[in-house]
Amino acid sequence: MTFNKQRILLWLYILFACTVLRGLFFVLNINSPLNLEESVLIEVTPGTTYTRIVSKLASDGIITHPFDSRLHGRLSGDANKIQAGEYELVPGITSRDLLAILVAGDVVFHQVALLEGWTLSQALEVIQGHEMIEITLDPNDRESLQALLGAESYPEGLVFPDTYNFSRGTTDSDILLRANNMMDQVLAEEWQSRDVGLPYNSPYDALIMASIIEKETGLASERQQIAGVFIRRLQQGMRLQTDPTVIYGLGEEYDGNLTRADLRELTPYNTYRINGLPPTPIALPGRDSIFASLHPDQSDTLYFVAKGDGSHYFSNSLEEHEQAVRQYQLGDGQ
Repeated sequence: MTFNKQRILLWLYILFACTVLRGLFFVLNINSPLNLEESVLIEVTPGTTYTRIVSKLASDGIITHPFDSRLHGRLSGDANKIQAGEYELVPGITSRDLLAILVAGDVVFHQVALLEGWTLSQALEVIQGHEMIEITLDPNDRESLQALLGAESYPEGLVFPDTYNFSRGTTDSDILLRANNMMDQVLAEEWQSRDVGLPYNSPYDALIMASIIEKETGLASERQQIAGVFIRRLQQGMRLQTDPTVIYGLGEEYDGNLTRADLRELTPYNTYRINGLPPTPIALPGRDSIFASLHPDQSDTLYFVAKGDGSHYFSNSLEEHEQAVRQYQLGDGQ
């Protein structure tokens, strides 16, 4: 009888020891680095189970103890909480870390940069050219773009130039809407602190002016001077006479050389022929150009001419301006 009790106790001790040892191995396995020599991207599609992810990584040789990884998912209760997305597995990550990032949704973010001075068409081309962005829009369908951005006409200038982070599966319309919301926010913020007496009927007028300033400015320090010239011309009933608007109105007809015939062609954007502002912005203006359109300098200048080094010569009178044109644009062919 005593002998049987000793055998039972021995087996209990052995069972206990084995259980403890197995538990130690379990803890060690889920906290040991996965078999990674370099970073790896994995995509978790909606509906994918944690078990399937572990099995795939095991077949790729990344997870060496799949049973323990799956057991950890069940014991923690997190196996059913993973989120879809694209994830980066870096050297040193463990099974425990893997489950944690899948549950937290720590997905990989990509970037797309929209630059000041681009047209909407250029911005959309870059967005749709990003390999991680899904294309849902037809860039030639102006009405769809108009409807998407809530514009009454072609939505030029209604997206804010900035760098946007996004995850795999984001669509081109998602990016445009985010950029549109950002432009609404920035324009509203700047409009609230505008100078008094500006010749605008709405923030949209200021946005149109900001787009012209964006295209005319070579030196950031000149933005408010350029804004001052254009705003004083509006206030005095003078035409803006700015080349970038003419170029925008020519569209694909513009070959890089702006001629006298181009300046005489009547388009809604030819500010040598029309009074006031063009009907829409001509580019994506940044915050600094929007600020300048709402806070112009207070000098008396009415003209400016490019000096060829990115800067401009500003004049108060037509006579002085014509002299500056002869000085700085001699032989320009215009």
